[in-house]
Amino acid sequence: MGTTGTGATPGGGPGPHGVSRRALLIGGGAVAAGAGLAVLGRDELRSAWYQLPGVHKPRTPGVLDYAGARWIAASEANWRWADRPDDYAVDRVIVHVTQGSLNSAVRVFQDPAHQAAAHYIVGQDGRVVQMIRELDVAYHAGNRSYNERSVGIEHEGFVDRPQDLTDAMYASSARLAATVCARYGIPVDREHLIGHVEVPGTDHTDPGPHWDWDRYLTLVRAARAA
Repeated sequence: MGTTGTGATPGGGPGPHGVSRRALLIGGGAVAAGAGLAVLGRDELRSAWYQLPGVHKPRTPGVLDYAGARWIAASEANWRWADRPDDYAVDRVIVHVTQGSLNSAVRVFQDPAHQAAAHYIVGQDGRVVQMIRELDVAYHAGNRSYNERSVGIEHEGFVDRPQDLTDAMYASSARLAATVCARYGIPVDREHLIGHVEVPGTDHTDPGPHWDWDRYLTLVRAARAA
């Protein structure tokens, strides 16, 4: 949650910050990479090109990273192309609250003027909508480095309404977060699962004082073990 509505915030435009060591070793930037690629064979050249950050790689519309989700595409103005975790390591899950309904969050994330969106939205009834591929950088944290290294999960509701944080929402979000953590080897703890309010430089307060972190982490650990 923040001063302007939905939990996601603008930020994270193109730039070298947060590029993983793997990407840097390819050539240390566009100029050095160009010089290094000249000595590579065809297969190596293709592989190296695909590891450069921000490359516009092919996408298949409607492909999901989480089988329990429904795909609704966010505006391309609200995220940028990447190839995570090859160009940026993913080591965080950031929890948001939408400050509105699921449908209103979907509409906002489809609006190119909003300049922000998260990868997922979880509804109060447990529905999951995916709007951005995990391999791409969503503008949700208001901090470029955190955008590049995280997956953002929005939750339908308001931070000052504890009744909005339903059992179905907690359980569904925990299964989603467990899948994300397993995929990238993210530890299930409070250093790696954080709230939007904990992102450096943010002016947002979500997921708010009623978000039960102990309950959430217990559910995520159980889902991952299962």
